[in-house]
Amino acid sequence: MARLSVLLASYFLLSTASAAAEDCQPSQWGATDQIGAANRITPERTIAAASLVKQGASHPLGIVIAPGMPAYPPRYTALQVVQPGLHYRAEGSHQYGWEISANDDLVQMWLGTGPQLDGLGHLGENGTFYNCNRGEDFSEITGLTKLDISQVPPMVARGVLIDMAKHFGVDHLSAAQPFTSDDIRAAMAAQDVTVGEGDVVLFHTGWTDAKLATEPDLWVSTIPGITNEAARFLAALKPLAVGADTWGLGAVPPRPGDKVFYDHAILLKENGIYILETMNTGRLAEEGVKEFMFVLGQARLKGAVQMVINPVAMW
Repeated sequence: MARLSVLLASYFLLSTASAAAEDCQPSQWGATDQIGAANRITPERTIAAASLVKQGASHPLGIVIAPGMPAYPPRYTALQVVQPGLHYRAEGSHQYGWEISANDDLVQMWLGTGPQLDGLGHLGENGTFYNCNRGEDFSEITGLTKLDISQVPPMVARGVLIDMAKHFGVDHLSAAQPFTSDDIRAAMAAQDVTVGEGDVVLFHTGWTDAKLATEPDLWVSTIPGITNEAARFLAALKPLAVGADTWGLGAVPPRPGDKVFYDHAILLKENGIYILETMNTGRLAEEGVKEFMFVLGQARLKGAVQMVINPVAMW
């Protein structure tokens, strides 16, 4: 009887997975597409984004990553600086015919630490990822064989900032504070922000500026963010990517009735829209920069799921 129960349970799980695969609809860019919303990067949109640079100002959107900084567990960063074969001998090293002194470094870290780009192979649902790809078919311990970060082309786009802290009249949103599509619409209207197809949308909540240095344990355990419904609203705007100055995008814990991290499934899996986390938005908010040229050329590590990044905002 117990064996029968196990067999029935296995059959149910396999049937559910099979049904999910059968119900999946191919991407609007075709059944073989692997870059999703990056298809929205066009020469025309790149030229339009470049026209936003008026002052010649630039700003790093990646925060500084420090070894030992808090991260979504069990992620971490460790750095070592070494002088292989040199070690600063008093007499110097003459291995190249002159007294060479040099440092090298090596790092052990999770690529989903600090400022990061979530690729389309990062998160799915019920074993299915973007464009109906099944996890067991492309997720190898040596790297993804599909949907990896190396395929993402340079992201050159119009970027927009929606200042949710300003909208709520605070320096920073509170822990787990959710904001809805109505909140986003109201903030966009008040701040005269529009979102076009292929844009990069960033939210400023003030959370990282307020909490990372002063309350790191709180910073990493909860965040304000979008609701599941707001993720669907944003997806309908057809952006290239959506991000925030938090280590995730949706509120954690989520509001009652929402699923935690389900904004990732809506954007990545269902729509092929990239997610940008822990973006350095404070200066943009302080100076009232609401649109800018966004440029990102991430390290093209074959098979990688995510990547530590430092996009540049120019205006």
